Amino acid sequence: MSLRIVVCVKYVPDATGDRHFADDLTVDREDVDGLLSELDEYAVEQALQIAGNADDAEVTVLTVGPEDAKDALRKALSMGADKAVHVEDDDLHGTDAIGTSLVLAKAVEKTGYDLVVCGMASTDGTMGVLPALLSERLGVPQVTLLSEVSVEDGKVTGRRDGDAATEQLQAALPAVVSVTDQSGEARYPSFKGIMAAKKKPVQSLDLDDLDIDADEVGLEGSWTKVDEAAERPARTAGTIVKDEGEGAKQLAEFLAGQKFI
Repeated sequence: MSLRIVVCVKYVPDATGDRHFADDLTVDREDVDGLLSELDEYAVEQALQIAGNADDAEVTVLTVGPEDAKDALRKALSMGADKAVHVEDDDLHGTDAIGTSLVLAKAVEKTGYDLVVCGMASTDGTMGVLPALLSERLGVPQVTLLSEVSVEDGKVTGRRDGDAATEQLQAALPAVVSVTDQSGEARYPSFKGIMAAKKKPVQSLDLDDLDIDADEVGLEGSWTKVDEAAERPARTAGTIVKDEGEGAKQLAEFLAGQKFI
C-alpha cells in the first residue's frame, strides 16, 4: 500500500519586502511579493526523502490561501512533490491559526494521508502552533520540532534537539510531524523539475467542498484578533566611539549601560 504523505505549506510575504498591515489589520499582501515559506521548504525536502526511501509513496502539498498561493505549490511541485491541493475561498480572509488548522484538517482528511509533514513555523506569523492544532483535530499523534525524521514499519521516528538534551521520539502512523531548519538543506528545483511541475495536478477546494461554514473562519470566526498596530520606529543613528586610547572602556560602558554585559 502506498505511503500517503501530505505536506502543509504556506504562501508568505517576502521578508525582504516592505511589509505592513491593511486597514482591517491583516497583513497587506497586495503590495509585497509572496513566496513559499522558507521553513516549509525543509518540510517538503524531508517528505521527499521519506518518499524516496519507501517502496511506494506519494507526496501531496497542501496550502490555504489566495490565488497567488499557487506559486508556493508550484515551487514544491518543482522540487519533486507529486500533486497539490489548493484551498481558496474569499471567506477565508483573516483566518487565524485555529481556523486554519480546521481547514487544513478537513483538507487532509479529504485528500487521505498516513503522514502529515509541516515546517516548524511560518516565516510571517512564526507561531509554531499549527502542527499541534492539526494533530489534535485529526486525533493522531504529533512528533514535532525534529531535526531528523524517518518512516519504517508503520512508525515515524525522529530526533528533537533541545538546549539541554536530545530526545529520540517515535509514533505509530498516521501522525503529524514538524521539522526544523536543522533537518537538512532543501533541494533547488531543476529545470526538468520546473517543467514537469506544469503538468502535475493541482486540485482546488473551497469551504463548501470541506463542509465548513463561513462563520467558523475568516476575521469574524477567528479566536484571536489584532486590536492595534503601529509601524516600527525609524532606525536612529548609532553611537560612534572614537578610539583615542579609551575606546575599549567606552565600549564596555556602553554595553553595560544597555545591560548586554
